[in-house]
Amino acid sequence: MMKLYRYGLGLIVCCLLLHTTSRAQQPDPEGMDSTLTVGTKEAPPFVIKNEDGTWSGISIDLWEQIATEKGYQFEYQEFDLEGLLNSVQNNEVDVAVAALTITEQRERVLDFTHPYFVTGEGILVKAKSSDWLGMVNSLFSKEFFQAVGGLAILLFVVGFLVWLFERRKNPEQFGGKALKGLSSGFWWSAVTMTTVGYGDKAPVTTGGRTIALIWMFMALIVISSFTAAIASALTLSTLSSSVESVDDLNDVRVGTVTASGSASFLRKNQINFRDFGGVETAMSALSEDKLGAVVYDKPIMSYLIKQEEYEDMKILPEDTERLLYGYAVPSGSPLLEPINVMILEVTRSDDWDEVVFEYLGS
Repeated sequence: MMKLYRYGLGLIVCCLLLHTTSRAQQPDPEGMDSTLTVGTKEAPPFVIKNEDGTWSGISIDLWEQIATEKGYQFEYQEFDLEGLLNSVQNNEVDVAVAALTITEQRERVLDFTHPYFVTGEGILVKAKSSDWLGMVNSLFSKEFFQAVGGLAILLFVVGFLVWLFERRKNPEQFGGKALKGLSSGFWWSAVTMTTVGYGDKAPVTTGGRTIALIWMFMALIVISSFTAAIASALTLSTLSSSVESVDDLNDVRVGTVTASGSASFLRKNQINFRDFGGVETAMSALSEDKLGAVVYDKPIMSYLIKQEEYEDMKILPEDTERLLYGYAVPSGSPLLEPINVMILEVTRSDDWDEVVFEYLGS
């Protein structure tokens, strides 16, 4: 009995020691004395690395306000995206402060805070140049030939009707063989539509003049519509990209950032893509026509475009998927709950709106 008592007492002491050791390995969330390791990754405007080595941005400003309020001491450590996620998973950093999207795959191995920013993924494409070569190329577009072909058919129909009425009673102008008469009718309908008025051909029969009168009024509408169609064809061919929605991504080379939420989205939708170490590298490849589109977080790409480095690019209005940004901590971290409380408190304040406006302008 005494041995059993000693055995039980020893087991209790061991459990207490293990519990004490495990607690010592975890940071004390309230007023901790130890210095937290904060992993981050450059992703303007959420994480901006300044020339003097300091950090700023939406994610950084929020974290530093939380740290000040909670009395946390910390130091930043920079990673690439894949390295940052692995470091959190392996308990090498206490919290990841970056433009991290909350996904189900990441949630399986990490803990995420409440989202502090909601946005969408964007599709970035290169707007076609409007130089003279682009204008010449657009003249051979399908839309241009469709407009010209439709007008030619209409001119032929009107010329044919006039020829039917005039070929016997006005043989000097519309007579002769069928081919000659039809070409005369086509010429007359084109001259009448453009109001050039050469006067070399004119119908003399009642039927012919009736067709002429109707055609004169119709031509005003036709020439306006034709002009608009040509202008539209030239504009679309010159300024538009071949990618107009996510459905077009399978027809072009797509780029995104390695291990990003965008990569997961493309993989889920069975869209082939090329990995890049950063979004700026992917955007440079798009600028050099090595890609047809870049899929990534919309606010980050918008920010880079506003820096006037990528003026020849545009983001399509369609959002491919809703994104939630949050901080990542190791599973079971005691930092999770206090950070969550502070995120809710800060992001509901007017000061937070001013921070977002400062970086995004909207």
